[in-house]
Amino acid sequence: MTADAASRAGPDPRELVASSPLSRGQIVAIAMCVLLNALDGFDVLSISFAAPGIAAQWHIDRAALGVVLSMELIGMAAGSLLLGLLCDRRGRRPTILLCLVLMALGMAGASQAGSVAILSACRLFTGLGIGGMLAATNAATAEFTNKRRHDMAVALMAAGYPLGAIIGGSIASVLLAHHGWRAVFLFGAGASLAAIPLVWFLLPETIAFLVRRNPPQALSRVNRTLVKWGHSAAEALPGPEPEDNRFPLARLFATGLRRTTFCLVVAYVAQILTFYFILKWTPKIVVDMGFNPSAAGGVLVWANVGGLAGAVTLSLLTGLVRARWLTIGSMVVSVLFVALFGRSAADLHQLSLLACVAGFFTNAGMVGLYALLAGAFPTAARGSGTGLVIGLGRGGAALSPVLAGMLFQAGSSLATVALIMGLGSIVAAGAVLMLPSARSA
Repeated sequence: MTADAASRAGPDPRELVASSPLSRGQIVAIAMCVLLNALDGFDVLSISFAAPGIAAQWHIDRAALGVVLSMELIGMAAGSLLLGLLCDRRGRRPTILLCLVLMALGMAGASQAGSVAILSACRLFTGLGIGGMLAATNAATAEFTNKRRHDMAVALMAAGYPLGAIIGGSIASVLLAHHGWRAVFLFGAGASLAAIPLVWFLLPETIAFLVRRNPPQALSRVNRTLVKWGHSAAEALPGPEPEDNRFPLARLFATGLRRTTFCLVVAYVAQILTFYFILKWTPKIVVDMGFNPSAAGGVLVWANVGGLAGAVTLSLLTGLVRARWLTIGSMVVSVLFVALFGRSAADLHQLSLLACVAGFFTNAGMVGLYALLAGAFPTAARGSGTGLVIGLGRGGAALSPVLAGMLFQAGSSLATVALIMGLGSIVAAGAVLMLPSARSA
């Protein structure tokens, strides 16, 4: 497009969205991303709520249970990488719809599983959808919001994860008390199916993606969204951006992004190692102290109440303090409270309190990473970059329940295991500290 044509077309729609106050339509779109991440939160933790019942019914030990607990994390690693690439090629919206279908099928299959092998396969399949969903919603939220509210919007999106665990966990506790562990997965399948029409009608494709890829009917689709968001329609779209013919993942290791990609991968892997120790093992730990599965689910709910509070607190503080320093501080403090959780007495009130505070700081660290991720990569590589970091991170996260299970099986005390697993946050804080300052601002 020539300079004169660009002038007649008016401002770049992406810049218009980035510089204008949030409209009602943008708030609805961001809220949908929060809802989808909440669904992710429940689907990931459904196996944690069901784990005590599964172990009791099938008589499997901690080491075998650790493998089952890790299967959707392996699927999430593959889903983040593969569907993150799809997100950049085909769009945020179709990727999200595909992920919902995968999640619904996987959860429905898990509810009917008759063996550890079949359950593990269903959790692996569910993980594909969960991993792709997180990459797609992180990219979409970053592109639905404006520059002023960028970090806050992404942090609130990440807050959906513990929100889903709290609401879903409360429902799961009732289901476990009356119907058994299979009902937990049936509820998750139904919730995933119910989200499909909501996404279809309420979540548009992002303007940034449409402008960059310029698919058929791109201008009319951009204008429909602009008008709904209270802006004037564009006469034309900006000219196509120069194509980068390298394989999408190769771009992330080019000179300008290599250090950023490396630091974010290390930080995500290390922080999620600590994060998932609390989320995956809390119910089993509490049951082994002599409490029933419903009470154990209640402690995990409190861990997620703390996680939600940490996410919201960090999102509000991003207007005052850089997300980088908030993230580092949260990670350092989380080590202390994860270690204290491991030394708790067999008292539900004390366990709930320590799980809540540990959840506050471990999840605040995770939310801070999502905020940094959303601003670290350009639009053309946002889905694949986020997918790579989350994918490799989830692959590392799959080691968290397995490693903890092996430590328990080897005779290590809860205090020792909690301390070892908590040290991941220190490594993560160091990696965030090494991020290039221009990229982490």
